[in-house]
Amino acid sequence: MAANGTSAMTNRSARPGGERVDWVDYAKGICIVMVVMMHSVLGVELAAGQTGFMHLVVMFAKPFRMPDFFLISGLFVSIVIDRDWRIYLDRKVVHFAYFYVLWVTIQFGFKAPSFAAETSWVHVGYLYLESFIEPFGTLWFIYLLPIFFVVIKATRRIPAPAIWAGAALLEMAHVASGWTVIDEFCARFVYIYSGYLFAPYVFALSDRARAYPALALAGLALWALVNGGLVGSGVSEWPLVSLLLGLSGACAIITIGTLLARMQWLTFLRFCGEHSIVIYLAFFLPMAATRTLLLRTGLLHDIGTVSLVVTVAGVIGALLIWCVALAAGANFLFERPAAFWIAPKKPRAALRAAA
Repeated sequence: MAANGTSAMTNRSARPGGERVDWVDYAKGICIVMVVMMHSVLGVELAAGQTGFMHLVVMFAKPFRMPDFFLISGLFVSIVIDRDWRIYLDRKVVHFAYFYVLWVTIQFGFKAPSFAAETSWVHVGYLYLESFIEPFGTLWFIYLLPIFFVVIKATRRIPAPAIWAGAALLEMAHVASGWTVIDEFCARFVYIYSGYLFAPYVFALSDRARAYPALALAGLALWALVNGGLVGSGVSEWPLVSLLLGLSGACAIITIGTLLARMQWLTFLRFCGEHSIVIYLAFFLPMAATRTLLLRTGLLHDIGTVSLVVTVAGVIGALLIWCVALAAGANFLFERPAAFWIAPKKPRAALRAAA
């Protein structure tokens, strides 16, 4: 949230008792399911050597799948940005750094034997160390978030329009250095900064969608036609087009989340949004296991159906791992222990989604 209108938006997002904003959780739920879907579908298709009907869904979502996640992640930055650096770094850097270090180690534990079989254990050690400068696998999102948060706070004295314009130019440049941090920073910073800068307008969009659902549905239909048409025509990654599709897609997901919240439909998506970091961290294991099982046994022959089942297994499996971890007292897997806080802990500790 930007300085203009920040006070009003802060009061709305940080409700008494820490109540969550329903449409935000719905939107995050949609986002995290799309992320799992992308990894599941592309993984199945790569292993099978063919594509299925789910490929069309993944391609349709490609222009906005990550932009919407980053934009939503920027909505509540203003709640902590005025605090001193110690608290800010604790909430926005150490928090995600803890989960990255823990889960990159867990993922390496599962993948190290196959890596060693292809090369050597020495090379596995090198790859592990490299993961701290080159984000590993699916974890690049939470690696990049702290960098974004630091840049947003560090550049507060620079006029916001200049920052946004520069970020937009970086997105349109389609930088391809080969380094994930550089490339994804250039491609995604404009979206998280947009969430921070234009939060009052995002909340206003949600309010309008909630008040005029028929108009919102008409707008969504038009957006779907335009997004699908541009993706199908192969121009969705052109400079400026990619930026517009990313922003419009994020607005569409926010609108869909608002309409679902208004009707209280698909509450499972809201639950996923409330626990998006749980799903993001743990989905790789049930996803990979289900993919291997289905492709090796041939229980399902249609690749699209296999991809769909793997997606569902990734989401539900991650939540089951979370439940088992809590039951076993392994809360540290999904909740940062007090020993890793560098500032006073929040009065009302709760597992929050990645934003």
